[in-house]
This record gives sequence, structure tokens and C-alpha cells, in this order.
Amino acid sequence: MKMVFPDGFLWGGAVAANQIEGAWNQGGKGVSTADLQPRGIDGEIAVRPGTNGNLKDIAIDFYHRYPQDIKLFAEMGFTILRTSIAWARIYPNGDETEPNEAGLAFYDRLFDEMAQHGIQPLITLSHYEMPFGLVKKYDGWIGRQVIDLFERYARTVFTRYRHKVKYWLTFNEINMALYAPFTGVGLMGERSKQEIYQALHHQLVASARAVKACHEIIEDARIGCMLLGAIRYPISCKPEDLLQAQQENREWLFFGDVQARGEYPAWIARYFRENGITLCITPQDRQDLKETVDFVSFSYYMSGCSAARPDLYQRGHGTLLNMIPNPFLSASEWGWQIDPQGLRFLLNELYDRYRKPLFIVENGLGAKDVPELDGSIEDDYRIHYLHSHLVEVRKAIEDGVELLGYTSWGPIDLVSASAGQMSKRYGFIYVDRDDGGNGSLVRQRKKSFYWYRDVIHSNGASLSEPI
Repeated sequence: MKMVFPDGFLWGGAVAANQIEGAWNQGGKGVSTADLQPRGIDGEIAVRPGTNGNLKDIAIDFYHRYPQDIKLFAEMGFTILRTSIAWARIYPNGDETEPNEAGLAFYDRLFDEMAQHGIQPLITLSHYEMPFGLVKKYDGWIGRQVIDLFERYARTVFTRYRHKVKYWLTFNEINMALYAPFTGVGLMGERSKQEIYQALHHQLVASARAVKACHEIIEDARIGCMLLGAIRYPISCKPEDLLQAQQENREWLFFGDVQARGEYPAWIARYFRENGITLCITPQDRQDLKETVDFVSFSYYMSGCSAARPDLYQRGHGTLLNMIPNPFLSASEWGWQIDPQGLRFLLNELYDRYRKPLFIVENGLGAKDVPELDGSIEDDYRIHYLHSHLVEVRKAIEDGVELLGYTSWGPIDLVSASAGQMSKRYGFIYVDRDDGGNGSLVRQRKKSFYWYRDVIHSNGASLSEPI
């Protein structure tokens, strides 16, 4: 039986402005948090824009080369491309009263180019970035004023692109702020759970306000939230390990609960009490949070395990999310454990929990691609990874999950957000640039380019064939 996906299923790829565009100081753009490369999770700035070592200054020069790249995406058959708008291109410092027209015009050109090739945009309003001016002035998302400033930014782009963009996301992997506060909510230095959750509360309110604004401004829009899908299994069948896994899963599902259900879940009160967290939540905040998203999107790269014994946990290679390695799974070169069945499990878990359409907006394998002597890239390992995951996606659809689409992460090589490297490559398209910033930036199709093209053109039927 052919493994065909539903009619209208959206196939494509996902990127982020700060990892592909470059042009960090062109077109009136201000400095964003993503232009600064923090060391570790505490937000200490290690590399500033315009200095040697910051690959994002140029990234892959998508700002100037996007027509070529969009054409390559169209050749693969993309019907949707997820990218983000750089907030600091629209409001350079974040608190201007008028937007930067040059920044708005750039995205007009980008969306027009996509439309010419039959590709719909899926736009993230904030993908691991905010204007750095708001960090200096308001201490990032700790400042309640940032809610209003984000809403103004959101209303600006909704109004400008209301005839060009139907699909929107508010914040990328909003739960990541628990592990990287500077990346997620612009908090510099070592910060308490109290501060992180207060900043995240402001972000959740801002997300809900953006949802309301989107529905007001764009009649047929669909706007979703975006979670880092980090499913955890108990390390054993001991009841205490099961309870620990449940709690750790709840801690990231909390963000989906608020945005999809419109209120804080009951269990969080005890968690806050036990961790000394007392949030400032106004009655208006609670009213705002009732504006729920139309769909739930998420990234999925790996799974891990949980245990009641703290000594089993270790920070290190591949354990940014503080998960215990699963002894039954293999891992990538960066220590990310490969678990295709976990994706099916997660799809069913999220759909059972929220009963809203889902969208896989990131999934892929970061690997060191080495060109052959003839220049070709034989990335069979990537094909195998994606094939095995998409087979499980189709099974989840057969389970009854309503899935809008699938956008593979990094369809073109880009600067890794987690590693800050070019050598951690996800793409179907190779970009000639190394970790030292050297290279011609020339694009080249990998073997996986043709494989993914066949998957899209057959609407998944080619997945039934052996690889």
C-alpha cells in the first residue's frame, strides 16, 4: 500500500532570519539578541556583530541571494516555507513609534518572490531574537512594557502582509527559555526561576495579544504557537521514575497548555510554590490569555529519559535539555538521540491533549557533510533519518492525528543556533562556507535534495519504496 499523505498536506522547509539572512546592519536594521553570541546559558556575550568569529554577520547571505534559494526550494516542490521576520529590521531599537520602511520592503520582496514560485510563507514573529535595545532598556522580557511593543510590531506586520501571509507563529520554541534565558527572553547573566517565569509570562501574554490582533486584521489567517518537542521517557518502570518523567514533560507542555487552552494548568501552582515563584499576573492578563491559537506547531529532533535519582543527570555533549541518554537509541555526531517512533508518540500525545491541528515545523539531522572528489554530497544518513521519521508521521496520521504539514529544518545549510557552526549541516542544499567564515557561498544540491523532491512530488508515496 502506497504511503500517500492527505490532499493539501503542506510540504516544505524551515529557516530563521538570524541564521540565514546576514546583512546584520543593512537596510536600517538594528542589533538583535541573535546578533550576539552568548557563551553558555547565562547570556554572557562572547562575540559581538561586526567582529571576527560571528558567522551570523553574513550567515549564508540570504538577504541578497534569496531569489536563487527560493528557486531551489521551488525545484524541490515546496508548497510552504517557514521563515521569520527579524524584529530589529522593522523596529531597530524596538521602541520606535514608526517602523523601518526598508525592512518592511525587504520582506515584501521576499514574499512576492515566494508567491511567484507557488510557495506560501509560514512566518514566525520572533525566532530566538528581539531588538537588543529592549534588553538594555527593559531587561528583556522582564519588562512588562515589552508586551505592548511586541503587539505594536505584530500589528504592523499583520497589516503590511495581510494579503501575502496566511500562516503565522508567535514565538519559536518558547519553552527553550527555561534552558537558555538570553536566547529565549533576553535575560543576561545568571537569573532565577522567578525572573525567567515572569519574563515568560509576559511573553505568553504577548503571544495571546498577537493571536487576537492576527484574527482582527487578517480574516482567513491561521496563527499557532511553537514548542520545542522534548519528550521524555522514564528510565525504568519504577513508579518514581514515571512520576519524574510526567513532571518533566509537564514543564515544557505547560507552554502549549497556556496557548492552546487559554489558562494556566492546575498543577503549576504547586510547582511555583515549591520553587519560590510568585508571578505578577493581572486580571487583564488572564483575560488576554483566553485568546487561544488555531494550531499547535513544534520541533522534534530527539527524545530522552527521566529518573527520580538526580545523580543520573549530566550536562554535556547532546544534553542541553538535561535529559538522560536512552541506552536503546543511537545518536548524531552532536549527541542528539535519534528516535523516529518518539515523533509518532509525540504527535498522538499533543493531539490527544489539545484537539487542535498540529504542524511539524522543524525536524532534521545535523551532520558534517563532506563533498566527494567530484563535488557531490552523498548524505544517505540524512535520507535515512528523514525517511524513518516521515514513515512514523504517516502512521500518526493513520492514528487519527490532524496534521497540517511538515517543514524540514534547514533545507539549505545555515548557521546552527545551538552550536554556532556552519559545519553542523541540515540542508538538502550545500552552502560553501566553513566555521571560520571561509568559502564562496555557492549553493549545491545534495543527494537528499533529489530524495526530498521525490517525496514531495509523490505526496509521500515514495516513502513506501526501499532506500
